[in-house]
Amino acid sequence: MKNKLARLPQQLLACIALAMLLATGMQTARAAGSDANSVETLDYSTLEGGKLLIKVGLKQTLRASPAGFTINNPPRVVLDLAGAANGLGKNTVNVNQGPLRSINIVQAGDRTRLVMNLSKAAQYTTRIDGNALLITLQESDSQTTSNVTPRFAEGAPSAAKHSVRDIDFHRGASGEGRIVTTLSDTTTGIDIRKQGQQLVVDFLNTDVPRSLQRRLDVNDFATPVKYIETQGSGSNVRMTVEPKGDYEYSAYQADNQFTIEVRAKPEDTGKAAAGKPKYTGEKLSLNFQNVEVRSVLQVIADFTGLNIITSDTVNGNLTLRLKDVPWDQALDIIMQSKGLDKRVNGNVIWVAPKDELIAKEKSELESRQATQALEPLVVRSYVLDYMRADQAARVLQGLAATSGDNGEDVTCSAQAQGVKATPVATTAAPISAAPGSLGTLTRILSARGSASSEPQTNSLIVSDTPSKQDEVRELLKLIDIPAKQVMIEARVVVADDGFSRQLGARFGVQHGRKNDSVGFSNTAANAANGIVSGVNGAAPFNVDLPVSGAAGTLGLSLINLGSGNLVSLELSALEADNRGKIISNPRVVTSNQRPAVILQGTQIPYITPGTANSPATVTFKDAFLCLLVNPQILNNDSVILNVEVQKDAVGASTAGNPAINTKRVKTQIRLKNGETAVLGGIFEQSTRNDTNKVPLLGDIPIFGNLFKDNSRVDQKTELLIFLTPRIIKDNLELH
Repeated sequence: MKNKLARLPQQLLACIALAMLLATGMQTARAAGSDANSVETLDYSTLEGGKLLIKVGLKQTLRASPAGFTINNPPRVVLDLAGAANGLGKNTVNVNQGPLRSINIVQAGDRTRLVMNLSKAAQYTTRIDGNALLITLQESDSQTTSNVTPRFAEGAPSAAKHSVRDIDFHRGASGEGRIVTTLSDTTTGIDIRKQGQQLVVDFLNTDVPRSLQRRLDVNDFATPVKYIETQGSGSNVRMTVEPKGDYEYSAYQADNQFTIEVRAKPEDTGKAAAGKPKYTGEKLSLNFQNVEVRSVLQVIADFTGLNIITSDTVNGNLTLRLKDVPWDQALDIIMQSKGLDKRVNGNVIWVAPKDELIAKEKSELESRQATQALEPLVVRSYVLDYMRADQAARVLQGLAATSGDNGEDVTCSAQAQGVKATPVATTAAPISAAPGSLGTLTRILSARGSASSEPQTNSLIVSDTPSKQDEVRELLKLIDIPAKQVMIEARVVVADDGFSRQLGARFGVQHGRKNDSVGFSNTAANAANGIVSGVNGAAPFNVDLPVSGAAGTLGLSLINLGSGNLVSLELSALEADNRGKIISNPRVVTSNQRPAVILQGTQIPYITPGTANSPATVTFKDAFLCLLVNPQILNNDSVILNVEVQKDAVGASTAGNPAINTKRVKTQIRLKNGETAVLGGIFEQSTRNDTNKVPLLGDIPIFGNLFKDNSRVDQKTELLIFLTPRIIKDNLELH
């Protein structure tokens, strides 16, 4: 008990000392707080023209106009008062006048945010008047026509003239027309509006050099802009932009550069064009005058709810004016103007200078490579089910397949082609090598890693670091799968249609000594022999133009027995009509990107006569029906085919050696599964009219037919080749 009483004065002294420290701290805080700025009052009143004036009373004068932005849905105006606290003692002020419903006053760190909740969209302006911030809200005029837009930016109240220093135009990455106007300062007032089809921009209280007062024809840039005309208009400068077709535009200012982007209005706003950036963020308007870049990024972070981490090297100020621009586009504009870039990881955005990001990523890569160099090597074996182990080893080592692996030695008959056997359709490698050698592809293994194969068990043996082994395992899951198969069916149709007609005559005269008589027979000789004796045999033919191999003949002989004169006539004729069709239907099944060939035909012997020093030799030439394909099966059930179809036939013989008639097509085609296409066709028509006649006599009408031989030939040949690929599904069985 005595010990407790003894310790009591010490505890009391400690409490008194702590109380004195707290009191000193509170006095210090109050002293510091007395020097800080704060919001003291907030009043509002209605002005003429439907305007609403909000007066924010502050303890100290603001050094610059506050940064602010607007939101369209729900309609809000947000202003940030830097270095000011909330001294009102409340967080909400209900107004319910004009477009303004209420004002939220939120203190966050060393700033106070004013959030003006609107009933509908409104424009706002700010002005510093002593220790007060005057905010004017004006409701958008619903009677204003849709082709007139409000003023983009108000100019600072100054008697000094502004000027336009440069006007530039270039085509954006997405095909938009981008007009960049360089101004003398950041306080130039700008009024932009649509006027009919044109876009009109007025730079208020601004001069423009005579060299820039011109009309720029930019139609050759392939953008929605046809021309840009700049000229003085009183104390202002007017720029007229003439677009073509339906368009939409956006305008923004970064420092002293004012940019207008004119884009063609998309037919389907829900679909972005392939390869073009598409901004999908909620639209906002920003108006900053010489504000720190870090503060602007913080405003975007508050607007989006994302976490934006800014590098310590991000500094400098920015003047920015944006109107109804998606927030992600606004972020890109800010980064482009300051040479920044970003990296996104989930809901965190890291913003830093481009060089710093590249240097950091390079450092991380070098660190990972150094770590890999120190990792121990482990050996693992992988049993493959579908892929050959030696092929998998080449893939891991970044080596292309050898010529024997991809089947490039498969060809149709080289003899029939008359050239050296070369591949018609082969499996293409990204980087190919000479036949029989290996090319270089992307290496999967590390620099110390190696891979080999064991063919009996189809196993892949890999020696590498544990992290690389995990990558190899995941890769093998993707590539060790059954190869797709396809059946290619070709139909070769050869159709012949021929017609020929020949007409010939033989005519002769002989002198005799008997009475007149007439004899008829199938030939002139028989007709003459059947007549009364006195004329021996048939008369010699003065005109001898018969039909070779005639199908029929008709003979006529006339004799005068009194004078012994004999006239002999023989007519011969031949008519042939032939039609034929040959259909060949080869089919072959092969795996994806594996060439296959099917042949059917005859080998024809050619005998080369011997000499005194060498015996006769026999060589064989091929006359084949050949189908050679190399398919590539796509994921959308389409097939790309490198195909060759060859149809040979034995032709006419020359000096005892038959010729080979070759019909061949070689092409690449893309077909859907089960779709039939005509690869090509050859249509030949041969028409020939031959006449052999006796001069002059053969030209006599009607009677001249006895003195000539007529032959007419009309031959038609047509070749059609049809091709149909059928992808074999896993559950499909061929019968």
